[in-house]
Amino acid sequence: MKDGIHPNYINTLVRCGCGNSFSTRSTVPEIKVDICNICHPFFTGKLKFVDTAGRIEKFKSKFASAGYASLKKSKKGAAPADSVSS
Repeated sequence: MKDGIHPNYINTLVRCGCGNSFSTRSTVPEIKVDICNICHPFFTGKLKFVDTAGRIEKFKSKFASAGYASLKKSKKGAAPADSVSS
């Protein structure tokens, strides 16, 4: 390896949003994460349901007035396919 071009590899403290912390090695002194193995649903066995119904209702209410706007518009200035000459 060339000298002076690689970052320092140091002990790093990883902190989770749930309050858990552990040490590992990295090039930065501290890493903050949202989910770790203590609070992740896969490891805990507790399934957290996301409010998908609320998101869908928000989407529908936002775009309800639009309908099929792209299908209603006609293309102006477009030549019919039969009248194309070679």
